[in-house]
Amino acid sequence: MTQLLQRLSSRISRRPDASQPRQRGRKRLQVAAALLGLGLSTSMPAAQAATNVVFVSGAFMRSISVADLDSLAQTGQARGLLADVLTLSRQKPADVAKLLNQQLTLPIVLTSRLLNTRIGEAILARVAQIVFPLKAKAYGVPALKAGVILGLNNSKGSLSAISFLKAYPTSEMEVSIPALMAIASKASSIADLVNFFSNAPLDGLKGETSSSK
Repeated sequence: MTQLLQRLSSRISRRPDASQPRQRGRKRLQVAAALLGLGLSTSMPAAQAATNVVFVSGAFMRSISVADLDSLAQTGQARGLLADVLTLSRQKPADVAKLLNQQLTLPIVLTSRLLNTRIGEAILARVAQIVFPLKAKAYGVPALKAGVILGLNNSKGSLSAISFLKAYPTSEMEVSIPALMAIASKASSIADLVNFFSNAPLDGLKGETSSSK
């Protein structure tokens, strides 16, 4: 997600950075404005931090607690089901911890603008096919938006996988295993993954533009 936001930011014309408020009161107003700009539905499940990441494939469901992920990020040591998963997948806990702690600094208001562009919406729609509130796929896009903006606010302008999860607006975040595997089969590298989520939606938008002429 952080790499995608970086790609998007280069497509927006330079504007004054509105994310450096002079007063705390102004910062709160900016966050509120950003959230209002996202157009988050009031019918969405009540806001609360995610407590579990739930991997789902048909009737199969397995949960990994955000607390265990946070512990891995802080200590570099895996525990519980997470430890078993890393062992089976031959992933080093230290490498995963590094990924969980990777930070990206972004201004809140600019990020809100990026997420509300047609390109931003197209990319979020793709991500929301994989990650969304448990059994509430229709709320995937607004949940992603809220997680990013609230995560940036809670971490004072920086975002990591952990801060995103702690700001995600439902207690259980579903990860669709079939959708995740479909993406993995098409991406042999990080560059391929970024291309799938960014360039492919751009091509679709270009097609819409051409057909409207």
